[in-house]
Amino acid sequence: MVVDGSGATGASAAGPLAQEFVQFCIESGVLRFGEFKTKAGRLSPYFFNAGLFDDGAKLGRLAGFYAGALIDSGIGFDMIFGPAYKGIPLAAAVAIELARRGRNVPFAYNRKEVKDHGEGGSLVGAPLQGRVLIIDDVMSAGTAARESIALIQAAGAVPHAMAIALDRQEKATENGADVDYSAVQYVRDRLGMEVCTIARLDDLLAYLASHGDAEVSTHHPRVVAYRERYGV
Repeated sequence: MVVDGSGATGASAAGPLAQEFVQFCIESGVLRFGEFKTKAGRLSPYFFNAGLFDDGAKLGRLAGFYAGALIDSGIGFDMIFGPAYKGIPLAAAVAIELARRGRNVPFAYNRKEVKDHGEGGSLVGAPLQGRVLIIDDVMSAGTAARESIALIQAAGAVPHAMAIALDRQEKATENGADVDYSAVQYVRDRLGMEVCTIARLDDLLAYLASHGDAEVSTHHPRVVAYRERYGV
């Protein structure tokens, strides 16, 4: 079954779904506050670790958020691709959840080591064809996205859209220097792909600003300062 719709480029599930997702991530310990060094060498006051969606209940609920955001976005796609490694369980879980909701789509993923026996190659699952939706957790420099796009194009399919859990809404880096666009904006505006996000940094800030718990809301000023320095 083809998941279809008009789908505005850069669609986001902002609103109640995003706020519920932020709360879920904080309560699950997936979204943490403190001082964390990013790949770009920045000291971030928060860290999103999707590897901590580490049991069936959390992964199942996460898949529900992805499926809800995708359905709300109206983005059309013919199949799902999960880049190794974090994207593999995400693609499988979201495919299961979409099927549960009556939208059965094939999925595939890659292995980083090319297999030289059995079926061989680096791709596993359904053949890559049609409009492909790439599912990942976050985008930082966009390197993983470019690798996935190259694999999909080499197979003769169309890298059509991406779905991510959190858009950090911060400047990407090129050759070690900050640029004036984020990885999400690069994929959307320069590669012409649609991007669906469950939540953005703005949604996290809104949650922190409105939360009644003093321990949670105390992180708001530091996240705001980070947004002002590195945000797009």
